[in-house]
Amino acid sequence: MRAVIYARLSTATSGQNAEMQLREVREYCIRRGWKVVGEYVDAGVSGTKDSRPELNRLSADAERRHFDAVVVWKFDRFARSASHLLRALQEFQALDIEFVSMSEQVDTSTLIGKMVITILRAVAELERTLITERIGAGLRNARAKGIKLGRPSKVLDRNQIARLRRKGATWKTIGRKLGVSSSTAYYAGRGRIIKPVR
Repeated sequence: MRAVIYARLSTATSGQNAEMQLREVREYCIRRGWKVVGEYVDAGVSGTKDSRPELNRLSADAERRHFDAVVVWKFDRFARSASHLLRALQEFQALDIEFVSMSEQVDTSTLIGKMVITILRAVAELERTLITERIGAGLRNARAKGIKLGRPSKVLDRNQIARLRRKGATWKTIGRKLGVSSSTAYYAGRGRIIKPVR
């Protein structure tokens, strides 16, 4: 099994190095008989950021099938949110790449590891459903109070646009004068339309 190690040091610990994480994970890989073919270290980078230089490089190498497993010292070194972790695990699963978090003893190649992913999916789905329900309830409450939702509409008159064109105004100038984009002004010039105010 070709394994790679991902380590991260937060901005709060940027004065330290990642050797402790790396050493423990290397020893773990040796015990399992896995060959470490790469190490990715993001130093002084917050875990709240989904985009990190070394994590991005790891993702690119995963697409190229450069390794079979990703091993981290702890979940929070890799991702700080369940949704980010779940997205990464799903991408790895699609590429037949295992994911191991050493401290939490989660290994996606095992039945328990697969169960953890199933639970994470269920939690993420529940979170999405709750958010959708809250938004729906908020919109219904606003409508019940008579609050108008959405952008206000603006009617653009073709005759006014035609007059401006006859005076030599460009579509950009017309759009600026009417408070819309040049493309909206152009299409409005072909017929009376209603467009949202931008």
